[in-house]
Amino acid sequence: MKKMFISGVTALALLTGGVVGVGGVGSSVEAAQTTLKFKDVPSTHWAAGAINSAVEQGYFKGYTDGTFKPSSPVTKAEMASILGRLSDQPNASSPGINNFTDVPEWAKGGVSAAIQKGFINPTSYQGKLDAKASLKRGEMAIWLTQGLATVDLDYKQALSDVKNTVIPAKEYFTGNLATSQKNAVAVAMGTGLMSVYNDKMFGADRTTTRAEVAVLITRYNTVAKTKPSNYKGLNELRQVGLTGTNINIIAPKYKKTPKDRVSLSIDYSKVTDEFSKVRNKNIITDTNYADLKIKNWIIVNTFAKGAERSIYYPAFVDEGFTLLRGAYFSFAEVELNVKSATMNALQAGSLLNSPTINPMTSPNSDAFAAFAGPSINDVTKNRGVFAVNDPVYWSVGLLHFDKKLISAVSLVTKEGPTYSVIATD
Repeated sequence: MKKMFISGVTALALLTGGVVGVGGVGSSVEAAQTTLKFKDVPSTHWAAGAINSAVEQGYFKGYTDGTFKPSSPVTKAEMASILGRLSDQPNASSPGINNFTDVPEWAKGGVSAAIQKGFINPTSYQGKLDAKASLKRGEMAIWLTQGLATVDLDYKQALSDVKNTVIPAKEYFTGNLATSQKNAVAVAMGTGLMSVYNDKMFGADRTTTRAEVAVLITRYNTVAKTKPSNYKGLNELRQVGLTGTNINIIAPKYKKTPKDRVSLSIDYSKVTDEFSKVRNKNIITDTNYADLKIKNWIIVNTFAKGAERSIYYPAFVDEGFTLLRGAYFSFAEVELNVKSATMNALQAGSLLNSPTINPMTSPNSDAFAAFAGPSINDVTKNRGVFAVNDPVYWSVGLLHFDKKLISAVSLVTKEGPTYSVIATD
């Protein structure tokens, strides 16, 4: 795919209060960085390079007072007009019709083009775009990922695959991420197109600024030219969405347990290495204090660096922390149906005799606390007694690779299937 740009200079007026001359225009980001200067965009600004590049390519102009106003919000009409001028964005196979009644005259063509290119789906609105309103990040994620789905049908499939995934953003863990935006946020994060802020919030309700748009346009161009399968984070999010776990990506050496290593009491014909078959099923427990289900199971390798890290690392593990003897972290989201008013955390730990999935303990990292992940401490009171009858929280255990410590991870369901895997050489 060729480099994406907006043709002509007509789009510039959409995002300016006036026009400022910027000297000669080069053909590279480096040239933009050396020839374009704004009083409020020092070289140390986090988006300085992207801003200068966006101006050089014609997405923005500065203001007559020599400023760029990087923190100013961008309206829906303005963003739609920019997206509508991405020349290498293909047209959607079945685009909607621009039936919006509140789009200003100057933006009608741009909004129609954005619809034609798949960024905006008019059927998601009720005749009004609220075009003059500032565009919020949640809606931005929807627009951009719908654009990706137009470029590559596998991105469209990814938007479906992540429906039931775990998203490493504070809004997800606190239950404040709108269902209508969840899939788009997941794909946007999985590709690196968008990310969380320092406060671990994705900020779906926060407005999109001019600086952010400058960065996003550059990132979108890159992502649109990249196959979804090349993004490890997106692969994890898809796998968790479809199966409930990322173990096949993070710990592929764990395979179906051989018959001779499975308890004779288990019908081996019902043994599977597909976690989806036991996800949200009733697990047979060693004690009868509570019924137990596992909603999601996340594996994190603390030894992985850079792009090899799990997308879930920042949400569960503190930077620089490393487990001993090659073990990986095992984080299971458990759901209990407590049968006794006096059941405590210690008794929860006796439900499964497994070092890998231990409902007695939760992650105690600063990272997990910052993301507001539900912990056993949130659902227990004095002396660890459960305060609610149906708690859902994250537990922590270890997935071993040391031959002296390796044991099969086995979950036998009341419904029939048994999930059992063990590390292979």
